[in-house]
Amino acid sequence: MSVRDVAERAYREALPVLAASAVGGLFAGLVLGGMQSDLRSVSGLLALVPALLATRGNVYGAMGAKLSTALHQGLIEPRPVPDDRRVYAAATAAMLNGVAISVFAAVVAYAALVALARPSASLATLAAVALVAGVLSGIALTVIVVAAVFAGYRRGLDPDTLVGPVVTTTGDVFGMAALLVAVRLVVSLGGG
Repeated sequence: MSVRDVAERAYREALPVLAASAVGGLFAGLVLGGMQSDLRSVSGLLALVPALLATRGNVYGAMGAKLSTALHQGLIEPRPVPDDRRVYAAATAAMLNGVAISVFAAVVAYAALVALARPSASLATLAAVALVAGVLSGIALTVIVVAAVFAGYRRGLDPDTLVGPVVTTTGDVFGMAALLVAVRLVVSLGGG
């Protein structure tokens, strides 16, 4: 297989996913734009948004890469419903890491806002929003990344090509949706 053939195949596999990623990013931006009143109700939340979205890509991108490597090495089978303990271990670790890093990001954002004398909701409020958003987006990302990696592999696509754009798109879309739900839930329970 020539370099040109490899490049053409990579573009053929990645282009549709990258296009979907661009549309997903625009949708996430629209959700963020529609959250103005929610952002005002929880002071300092806007400082937390980039950290929450970035950590989704880092944590769940690593999970997708691990699954992809395991598929290439024949360590796991690409079944529609995974039944391998290694898949469950990777998913569980990603969920725990995703939630923990979300709460850690809330603590760092709160500390930075206090240090800069910027308005901020309480640490408990920011941490609660991050916790709920981390759990909700983590569930969605785990399911979607595992399904996309396995389905792509079964269809003869390179899952390494799919992981980045799929995680970026789902992380942005479900991350913003989960953040919106989390803010409204926490505010309705008295946070803010």
